[in-house]
Amino acid sequence: MASLEEDFPRGGTAKKPTESKIAVQRTEVDNLFQVELPSFLSFCIHPTEGMLMLGCVKEVTDFEVSVSLPCGLQGFLSIKNICDSYAKLLSEQLDSADTEIFSLPHLFYPGMVLRFVVAKLDVTKGGSLSIQLSVNPKLVNKALTSSSLKAGMVLSGCVESVEDHGYIVDIGISGTKAFLFHQTRSEKLKVGQYLTSLVEEVKNDGRVVRLSVSPPTVAQAYAETEQGWNLTNLLPGLLVKVTKHGLFLDFLSSFSGQVDFLHMEPEQASSYTEGTEVRACVLYVEPSTRLVALSLRSYLVQPGSRVDPSPPGDDRIGEVVKDCKMTTMHHMSGAMLEMPDKVTAFVHRNHLKEPKEPANENRVFAMPEHTCRILDFSPMDQIYFVSLRKSIIEKPFYRYHDLHAGQIVEGTVSVLLSHGMVVHLSDHIKGLVPRTHLSDILLKNPEKKYVEGMKIKCRVLSVDAENKKLYLTRKKALVESSLPLFLSYTDARPGRVSHGYIVCIKDFGCIVRFYNSVKGLVPLSELSSEPVISPEEVFYVGQVLKAKVLHCNPDKAKMVLSFKSTVERDTEEAAKPQFDCEVGKRLEAKVLKKSLNGLEVAILPDEIRAVLPTMHLSDHMSNCPLLWESLQEGDNISNLICFNQNKQNITLTKKPIVRWSLEEGVVAKDFSEITVGMQLIGWIKNIMSYGVFVEFPYGLVGLAPKLKCFLSSAFLDAQTRLISGLQERRVVNEMLAMRDNSDLRQQLSALSVGQKLKLTVDAAKDSGATFKSDDLAGATILATKHHVMGVNLTPGQKVTAVILHVDILSTCVHVSILSKLVAKKKSLTEGSKYTAMVQHVDKDFAVISLDDTAQLTVIQTNSHLNEVFLSESERLKAGMCLAAEVIEPSCQEMQGLPLVSWQRCAPKRARTTSENQTSSKGHRFGDIVQGKVRTVKPTCIQVILEDGSVGSVHVSEVVEVAEVCQGFFPTSYVKVGSMVTARVIGGREASSHRYIRKEESTFLIASSFFSHVVFIPFLIIKPVLKSVTPKEKLNSYKVGEELTCFVSKVSLQNHFRDLYSAYLQDAGHPEKLFKLGQAVRARVVEVNSKPHRFVLSLTGVHKLETGSVTLGMVTNILPQVGLIVKLPFGGTGTVAVTDLADAYRPKPLDGFSKDQLLRSVNLSLRPSRLNPQQVKPVKDAEVLSVDNLKAGQITRGYVKSVGEQGVFIRLSRSITGRAQLQQSSKYFVSNHKVLSDHLPPNTLLTTKILSIDKEEELVNLSLLPVDTGKPDVLPESLSLPLRLVGEEKKKHDIQKKKRTLSESEPVTNSFHSHIKLSLLPSFLPKKKKTKKAKTDGNDSGVEVYFREEEDQKDEEEPKSDSVKVRGPSRLQVAAGFSWDVGLSSLKPASAAQDGDSSDGEDQDGSSKPKQKKSRHELEQEKKAAEKALVQREAQLMDPSLQPQDAAAFERLLLASPNSSLLWLQYMAHHLQATQIEQARAVAERALKTISFREEQEKLNVWVALLNLENMYGTEESLKKVFERALQFCEPMPVYQQLADIYAKSDKTKEAESLYKTMVKRFRQNKAVWLSYGTFLLQQGQSDAASALLQRALKSLPSKESVDVIGKFAQLEFRYGDAEKGRTMFDKVLTSYPKRTDLWSVFIDLMVKHGSQKDVRALFDRVIHLSVSVKKIKFFFKRYLEYEKKHGTPQSIQAVKEKAMEFVEAKGTEAAN
Repeated sequence: MASLEEDFPRGGTAKKPTESKIAVQRTEVDNLFQVELPSFLSFCIHPTEGMLMLGCVKEVTDFEVSVSLPCGLQGFLSIKNICDSYAKLLSEQLDSADTEIFSLPHLFYPGMVLRFVVAKLDVTKGGSLSIQLSVNPKLVNKALTSSSLKAGMVLSGCVESVEDHGYIVDIGISGTKAFLFHQTRSEKLKVGQYLTSLVEEVKNDGRVVRLSVSPPTVAQAYAETEQGWNLTNLLPGLLVKVTKHGLFLDFLSSFSGQVDFLHMEPEQASSYTEGTEVRACVLYVEPSTRLVALSLRSYLVQPGSRVDPSPPGDDRIGEVVKDCKMTTMHHMSGAMLEMPDKVTAFVHRNHLKEPKEPANENRVFAMPEHTCRILDFSPMDQIYFVSLRKSIIEKPFYRYHDLHAGQIVEGTVSVLLSHGMVVHLSDHIKGLVPRTHLSDILLKNPEKKYVEGMKIKCRVLSVDAENKKLYLTRKKALVESSLPLFLSYTDARPGRVSHGYIVCIKDFGCIVRFYNSVKGLVPLSELSSEPVISPEEVFYVGQVLKAKVLHCNPDKAKMVLSFKSTVERDTEEAAKPQFDCEVGKRLEAKVLKKSLNGLEVAILPDEIRAVLPTMHLSDHMSNCPLLWESLQEGDNISNLICFNQNKQNITLTKKPIVRWSLEEGVVAKDFSEITVGMQLIGWIKNIMSYGVFVEFPYGLVGLAPKLKCFLSSAFLDAQTRLISGLQERRVVNEMLAMRDNSDLRQQLSALSVGQKLKLTVDAAKDSGATFKSDDLAGATILATKHHVMGVNLTPGQKVTAVILHVDILSTCVHVSILSKLVAKKKSLTEGSKYTAMVQHVDKDFAVISLDDTAQLTVIQTNSHLNEVFLSESERLKAGMCLAAEVIEPSCQEMQGLPLVSWQRCAPKRARTTSENQTSSKGHRFGDIVQGKVRTVKPTCIQVILEDGSVGSVHVSEVVEVAEVCQGFFPTSYVKVGSMVTARVIGGREASSHRYIRKEESTFLIASSFFSHVVFIPFLIIKPVLKSVTPKEKLNSYKVGEELTCFVSKVSLQNHFRDLYSAYLQDAGHPEKLFKLGQAVRARVVEVNSKPHRFVLSLTGVHKLETGSVTLGMVTNILPQVGLIVKLPFGGTGTVAVTDLADAYRPKPLDGFSKDQLLRSVNLSLRPSRLNPQQVKPVKDAEVLSVDNLKAGQITRGYVKSVGEQGVFIRLSRSITGRAQLQQSSKYFVSNHKVLSDHLPPNTLLTTKILSIDKEEELVNLSLLPVDTGKPDVLPESLSLPLRLVGEEKKKHDIQKKKRTLSESEPVTNSFHSHIKLSLLPSFLPKKKKTKKAKTDGNDSGVEVYFREEEDQKDEEEPKSDSVKVRGPSRLQVAAGFSWDVGLSSLKPASAAQDGDSSDGEDQDGSSKPKQKKSRHELEQEKKAAEKALVQREAQLMDPSLQPQDAAAFERLLLASPNSSLLWLQYMAHHLQATQIEQARAVAERALKTISFREEQEKLNVWVALLNLENMYGTEESLKKVFERALQFCEPMPVYQQLADIYAKSDKTKEAESLYKTMVKRFRQNKAVWLSYGTFLLQQGQSDAASALLQRALKSLPSKESVDVIGKFAQLEFRYGDAEKGRTMFDKVLTSYPKRTDLWSVFIDLMVKHGSQKDVRALFDRVIHLSVSVKKIKFFFKRYLEYEKKHGTPQSIQAVKEKAMEFVEAKGTEAAN
């Protein structure tokens, strides 16, 4: 249920049940016996409230107990009817979750017999009776009092509390405490637990009672007369001794009771005799009739026996049983039946007939056989209850157990709930159709579709028979699905397709559910063939889709599905037969078809298709083509084995070794079974440069890396493989001979190795000889030169030859006529050892001769499976010697040839003369040899010597060094085929490539036929003076010496380009400069004999000197330092940021990357240093010393750091200047961190030199805009206060009496609190500087800056450069933004100047009062100020005025915060001052400020931000902005704008990539296709545009096609080929001639791009269209206008005539 809640959430939050609702609502219980009160007995039970009954627990759930009562009745015990202490515990549990509580399954168990009291009788909706029971001792023992308690009584009670020594038990009698001592019980009792206990002792008149629950004592306790029982307090379950009187029993001396026939022991029913005393159990007491019902059944009476809650044998409820016999008929109650298996059953009289039929019990009893349906089992009566009603027997299902998932059922709509619909399938089987399953789509108003009582067809989703929960679906796709159903994970085999419904959609895919909680995941990649980014947009919960199983793991209940591959629909049914084949099973198959790589076969007997690759026909690869050739379609092949099967096919093999490994179990079935060190048999699948891929059975593939390809094999021995390979070959040869009916092939198959033939010489050549034979007409018989050596042959000569090898496919026989092989064979002895020589090699097999015994035999060329030959020389070749040992002198399986084992290493021995003749002559060092040039390579020449061996001449040994000039290629002068004379100077061992020097070679360097080591002679063509060892040679070179050398290899990986460091333009591409074999002059840089290291330089520089130009490689980039560069000859250096270029640029280090090659002089990259002769103007000159600088000079530099002392600026490698804080910005900065945030290291700044201290080498700089003419380093957007600067005083003021700083203090104090004072040196009296440190101390950059909260308004006064005025003035009108420079000289109108505020008493410290101005002058000044103010106000009111500073923009933005135009102008304002960060900040502010409703305005800002990032940002920052824009705007316009930005900035690759994404994502949008088409045509990609048009037509709705073609045609006219556009229009208009809008566009374009002839032809076509007259008139007008503009009077007249003809033809319609 939990999973269902997850899949079908019902909404709302889970509520805890409140105290008053402890018991949950019980589901309606269907009891077939509740339609009317049953009467099983000869008397009727009428349950009444308060009636006591004995019952048996049938089923226990968390909140309710189902109870079987006597006579087939069923009752229910609710959790709240246990006892008072348990109810109290429940309410506490609800209040706090800590209390431990035991649910009903802890307290009750099926089969438990209890005393119940009927608490309540209900009549259900269907009219049946519902009996609510209680075991509360207060109700059960209601009739007992404390005084009536006697020892020996058996009472029921419930545990009230757990004490230290026992339990207090609630027995429901007020005033009595019952106590139960701890007894030796295995389990402890719990509060609320029901007990049947024996009263052991009664104390204090019944106020204290001691109980016992010991099973033996309780079971044997009888009710005695002395205990004072009467009819009112007689309790069910009491055991009484009774005396039988018919059905009536007497007990307790004076009472009588009755026994129903169901409660008599069946075996003893006939043996009861009147007067005998038996044990009986009280079942119930009916108060009204004062009837006591008793039972004699042993399970209620016998001590120690218990009631079985379930029927013996299987659960048969719902079963239809035929051939039942009726044994007895009880007319008042029913009948007894005996089923075929002798089990008795009871039929209630109501079930003997249909509901409305009249009763005819005798007729029913007379029937010999009956068919019944088992309805229920009564544990209390231990009997089945059955029904003979046909309507019940014919029901398709009677219980929930009869239903199974996937079944189609019919039902009746019962009720519609918020979470679904209840459907009744029968009277007491109902199911829920969850809300999402009411239809294929989610219904908003299901009540419109479904009404109560409506008959509907559903399919079962899942059924939980135990909990009676049934879930159904009404989804049409599921109900009508014909696909296989997935009822369990085992049904979901890979490849199968079924309908499922989506229950959950996540970012990673969809979860799909089938039947019975079978679920699977469809990952993102399998949702659709098109990429799905967010599945929520494409799919919805409840959607039914076909899903194909990709993987399924039933053990873990996990499954991976695909929606995508159901389109191909290769369902399992089609491929089913494939999976009937077991890996490792021996099979027989029939060849169906031969293909290039193998055979297609059908596995017998089921004819399952499989593949047998050619290479799997044999262990010996040379036999595989033979076998393939011999097999024909229809042949049967046995001994096959399946080694792999997958979805596509089954693969078979005939390789014996693979078959052996599968049968012996030397195989891994799964990757998890593979362990390190395990040996497996596999075959090579693929060979790559880095290793070999090996395939194993079960589809496993491993990689043997290059270094690990050489394993030893511990598997099958070589002899076994040899014999099987030879037998295979012999059988195949015979098959081929029989197949072809060819005499020649039959004759060839009869030949064997070692057989002698009489032959005639056909021809003798240098390479060998060919022969003829009368018996083998048509066969090619040949012997190599080695096999005819020492024999002079003439054509026609008769010879005896011995067969070495027969190739039946090419009908070729290889023979030898060597005398030692043709001679008489000598016998061999087992174990004898011989030197064998290889005579012939044929791929897997080789023929060898054993010494001079004339015996030939066959061996395998590889001694074990994994033998790998590193070089050609290691393979077995004719003439090679081996050590062989005879195992078997004559082996039957090898046609009598000896079986030998062999090794490669030949024993040392003296070479015989005959063998010396067979080998070619060796070469000694110093030999002069003649040879012919075979190949010429740039670095060497290969020469074939007279004896056929090959030698090599190195490029340095071709010409004398003295004759070589720079750039010369020595090998280019030697031609292939020319004869040369050379001397042997050394050799190389072919297998190990080890050089053989003269001093270590006392033997010959032989070219072949000697051992298995091959030597390549090294030759020299030029004259040789004497031999020198490499070590001597190396040590003879001196550092700095110039040599001639030859390029042997150009490597791009090495850091210094393979030891060349070149002063060349193309140093990054040495392969362009140097060709292999080219002679170059180089200087020795380093010589090392251990290890052999010889470093050269091609630049002529062999060590670093001051001023030399050298190459370097960037190893690190440090913003504070510059570039760390690795230099040749092991050096490292630093290039400062000021030495990177002749013209400084922002972000100087951006152009450099790690491992980049650079050219530098003295670690400077300035072009003016590298190429002094190429004089170009230097923008930022190199400053070598302080002497090069002058005060007042404007210079540029890079920020080094920012601190409290100021901004430090790097002017050159060695000189750093400082701009103090007050010289850094016109704004007042209280903390240097503000500056450091805006001036990161390496920021390029323009500065003015204020002063230079040459002794200390200190340079004072200024960054103020006044000095540099550049914008301030801090942006206006920070809204910092301006720094106050005093007005320059007139010259005569400066000469006045000067005051000290201390004397000027009173003046400072007399100012108002909003006045700023400056201690800048420029405003202080110019004293002689005594000490630099002292000046720095005075001028610490601190400003006295008073600011008080209450004077905020005063602060808003405009900051004039002259005086701060006390009284209000006109200037206050525009308070709130900085005046621009134009008004800096204005003075505000002021009142009469007081003494304390008089013009600041000269901030320069002069003590004299200021000279008074005349009244006229004052008035003039006042008028001028007023006039300027009026002008300024007019300017500010002018709406067309462009704002000039940040404050003006801020003011305008307050008025229009949603105007994107204003925000963009503000951004542009910052960008003009290259304040990129500030521009970004403005854009971010705009996005936050503009209302979300103004979508277009927001989009404008996003586009501006994209443009900004494209121009000034990085690819990454642009991507981030783009992704954010997509989240906040409509995606389509954002994509389009970015594409336009890319196109405008010539980023065609990025634009194209973006357009490709767009046409995938917005394929239904016509504008996207047109936009992409325009882009392609603008790029000149006409063909791509045509292909795009075809794609567009497929993706867009067909109604758009015409418009799209028309638009593309227009684009062709505009950007592409006008002729192509014209053709497109022609085609469209031929198909759609009535599209006058297209005709009109076509005419416009032709007028613009076409010739007059073409335009006239087009007009003539248009005026003959069969469209409305009105439209034709319009075209005539246009035709006439065109002719008037471009034509002649004759052509105008011709148009008019055509118009007249048209009017006449159309008549009055046209005239009107």
